Amino acid sequence: MVKICCIGAGYVGGPTMAVIALKCPAIEVYVVDISVARIAAWNSEQLPIYEPGLDDVVKQCRGRNLFFSTDVEKHVSEADIIFVSVNTPTKTRGLGAGKAADLTYWESAARMIADVSKSDKIVVEKSTVPVKTAEAIEKILMHNSKGINYQILSNPEFLAEGTAIEDLFKPDRVLIGGRETPDGQKAVKALKDVYAHWVPEDRIITTNLWSAELSKLAANAFLAQRISSVNAISALCEATGADVTEVAYSVGRDSRIGPKFLNASVGFGGSCFQKDILNLVYICECNGLPEVAHYWKQVIKINDYQKSRFVNRVVSSMFNTVSGKKIAVLGFAFKKDTGDTRETPAIDVCKGLLGDKATVSIYDPQVTEDQIQRDLAMNKFDWDHPIHLQPMSPTAVKQVRVTWDAYEATKGAHGVCILTEWDEFKTLDYQRIYDNMQKPAFVFDGRNIVDGDKLREIGFIVYSIGKPLDAWLKDMPAVA
Repeated sequence: MVKICCIGAGYVGGPTMAVIALKCPAIEVYVVDISVARIAAWNSEQLPIYEPGLDDVVKQCRGRNLFFSTDVEKHVSEADIIFVSVNTPTKTRGLGAGKAADLTYWESAARMIADVSKSDKIVVEKSTVPVKTAEAIEKILMHNSKGINYQILSNPEFLAEGTAIEDLFKPDRVLIGGRETPDGQKAVKALKDVYAHWVPEDRIITTNLWSAELSKLAANAFLAQRISSVNAISALCEATGADVTEVAYSVGRDSRIGPKFLNASVGFGGSCFQKDILNLVYICECNGLPEVAHYWKQVIKINDYQKSRFVNRVVSSMFNTVSGKKIAVLGFAFKKDTGDTRETPAIDVCKGLLGDKATVSIYDPQVTEDQIQRDLAMNKFDWDHPIHLQPMSPTAVKQVRVTWDAYEATKGAHGVCILTEWDEFKTLDYQRIYDNMQKPAFVFDGRNIVDGDKLREIGFIVYSIGKPLDAWLKDMPAVA
């Protein structure tokens, strides 16, 4: 009987372990976390994360061969395979601040494994970690080994939030990196056998440790780069009267390029893209490759530019001031079908509007008021630490109201900013919204999901990213 234990019950650990339990009924799977509240939520009817299909999977397995527990040491000592999916935030101070990954949580997990283990273990890196982390973890385990053998594997996750369960059921690939020694290869095979319960053999890729670690950072950098590429073109489209949707469609029809990840928007968010690129930049700098570091840094620069360009467009359209004006923000999550707000562009857009003294009214179908207030008051990178280590609940931002209804959010507003592509925003009654707004009424579509022409017929002044500008917008001061 193989026993698996996963340290960290977050966005990666929870869904991944639930699917392994579902697909491998003969394996006992324990998900452990020091957060009592988080484990209680995993054991309740209201899971701590929203992910389509996750509820069903958890309910089928929980109590059968899937268990959530705060007794970390007991389950770690009994497990054969230990997945580590703890937070790896960006450092905010000290060496590499603002770029390097903070491996504090990782290291304490490794030391705890060394303390409690009484039998040989396979330790699997599941969180996104910088290249060569495995080496550091190996050293900690080896120097504290007490005669126990540890094999370190890298098994990065490639989940997309909103489709995580589907991605786990039918992955493009499962990547397992291990040492090229007999024991290392044996460990790789043991993990491969777990995935082979439901993943076709040709989709399980085995590499050396460093390739696996770097593949994850590289994949995210390539994806983010596509978004920044199309966003850079969107600025040029607005300047020239081209339509970015038409341009992206034409470009995406080239089979070498393909159509995915070519939607212009207010910017990318999520817990990985920025963090992983910063990490890549830092690794390049540390290895004496400043040109490569500079190249990847531009992907983030364009993303930041796109967010500030959006805010500038909002302010300049409204006679160059939003002071005291109510602006409605529809959508706060970084993309649809998830409640995740980590690094969401909405944070920077709202902060930009608040900085110009606007009153902001926010509606998102999956994000709580508490989360929104926390995000707007938090310092950069604080979000990536476990909740009990985040700064105590900061004072609420006074000019922010959170509503549970789009019509309430937009009532009496001067402008509406659409920042998440939730399907329900496509079918709102915009005539009703227009009738209840101040005039002139503006819609700033940060996701290109509404029909601009229909909205113009109603009477709105519409700004869509990368689309030809309304006459009104052309007459306003140029965007800085």
